[in-house]
Amino acid sequence: MPSKTVNLVKKLVAEIKEKVGENRAIVALSGGIDSSVSTVLASKALGKNLTAVFVDQGLMRENESKEIIKTFKKFNLNFLALNEKKKFLKKLKGVKDPEKKRKIIGREFIRVFEKVAKKVKANYLIQGTIYPDIIESGYSRKSEKIKTHHNVGGLPTKIKFKAIIEPLKDFYKDEVREIAKKIGLPEEIIFRQPFPGPALAVRIIGEVTEKKLKILRKADKILREEIEKEKLSEHLWQYFPVLLDTKTTGIKGDKRAYGQIIAIRIVESRNAMTAHFAKIPYQILEKISTRITNEIPEIVRVVYDTTHKPPSTIEWE
Repeated sequence: MPSKTVNLVKKLVAEIKEKVGENRAIVALSGGIDSSVSTVLASKALGKNLTAVFVDQGLMRENESKEIIKTFKKFNLNFLALNEKKKFLKKLKGVKDPEKKRKIIGREFIRVFEKVAKKVKANYLIQGTIYPDIIESGYSRKSEKIKTHHNVGGLPTKIKFKAIIEPLKDFYKDEVREIAKKIGLPEEIIFRQPFPGPALAVRIIGEVTEKKLKILRKADKILREEIEKEKLSEHLWQYFPVLLDTKTTGIKGDKRAYGQIIAIRIVESRNAMTAHFAKIPYQILEKISTRITNEIPEIVRVVYDTTHKPPSTIEWE
């Protein structure tokens, strides 16, 4: 007897096929679980009429773009990877407001997808929007806008697609993971910690610059190394650093240093609608803090975020 998830997969594939018909579509592939599941479902429905598009916007974590490209080149689908780093960073120059950053990124993604769609003669865009994205963007009648998700409220009002198809819009993250297991996605995708669509742009408070991105990538690499070395990752929902837009006095060597601050955010959750900060052992936090301040000259202070969701969101912006 077919399982509930098997029937659900068949239903989702059939819905995509019905909406797109004999037309062509592109799917926005970020490498995260939501877009990856949407890509596999769309591939089952559309076959060669689908093109998966990965856009490197210059805001990814260290080596992440290379890993995503390597992973999806193994899949049997039309896969296109684009380097749009200069374009995105130019558009973000001087922008400090988080909502503006999200909307700029959403708009630029759409413009890139429109160009690809014109080239491959696609009429539809498929993306991995899930239910919490819609709730936080204020697109439910019963919800207030908390923050604009780049793939929901961050989209421009005028787009050159017949429609945007969101096969996972009614599901939570844990439900998407169950679908991912059933369709055979590799574990590194299924259990990849959630990563925001605007990427590191919303983990840098204030203006996004190449220098700040370099600092944040180093801090992120250190944090991930220490958490994963201690085998804590399987019990955590997300763990990441945030680069603050303020400076503080410190000491480097025997001299005064006026440098920047990294905030560490580590949370436990089931579906991201609520979350609790993780009670990480002090010796592990100490190791993370010591490595960050020793290995990144610009950082003189590391703080740990001990706030639940609510009242805070998981991401800082």
